[in-house]
Amino acid sequence: MRRVLLVLMSLAATAVAGVVVWAEVVHRRTSRQALGDLSVPGGREAVVVLGYRDAGPRANFVNRYRVRLGLRSLDPAAAESVLVLCGGAVGGDVPEAALMARYARERGYTGPVVLDTESRTTAENIRNAIPLIEGAETIRIVSHAPHAVVGREYLWAMRPDLARRLAPGDDARLGEAPVLKVAAAVIAARHRAANRRAARDR
Repeated sequence: MRRVLLVLMSLAATAVAGVVVWAEVVHRRTSRQALGDLSVPGGREAVVVLGYRDAGPRANFVNRYRVRLGLRSLDPAAAESVLVLCGGAVGGDVPEAALMARYARERGYTGPVVLDTESRTTAENIRNAIPLIEGAETIRIVSHAPHAVVGREYLWAMRPDLARRLAPGDDARLGEAPVLKVAAAVIAARHRAANRRAARDR
C-alpha cells in the first residue's frame, strides 16, 4: 500500500511539474508574439496595463501583480514614459484602473499615469487606450503574457499603424508566479479553443 501511495504521489508531482513547465512555455512563446517592427528605443513610450475583475476596495492580487509587471516594463532610457491603466468598475464600485493607479503610487511610481475607467473587456481596454497612446513611439501591452498577446492582436485588428510600434513587456520571467501562470495559460487555451469552434461554425 505504501509503495502504491508513493507511486501515486510521484505521478502527481510529475503531472504538476509538467503543467508548470507547459505554462512557462506558453508564457515565453506568447510574450514574443504579435509584436511590431517600428518601436523607437529611447523615444516616447506608453505601457498599457490590462485590468482584471476587481471588487476593491484595494487592488486585488492579480491587478497588483500586473501593475508590478507594468512598472518593471518601463524603459528607464525612454525620453518620456506614461503608464496607461485600463479597467472599469466591473467587479465593484471603483474602476480597476483607479485601484491599480493607487497601488502604483504606493509602489513609489511618480511618473505620469492616464486611466481608462470605462472598459469592461479586453477589446474595450484596447479601444479606449488608443487615444491615450497615439503619441507614443513605443507601445507595450502588459498583463500575463497569454492575455497581453490578446490585447496586441486586438490592436493589430483596430489600428495596425499603432500595432507596428508594439514592443515586448517584461512579463515572462522564468519561475515567477507559477499558479497565476498556469491559470493564465489554461484561460488562454480555452479562449483559443472557443475561437477555433466559432470559426468552424461560421
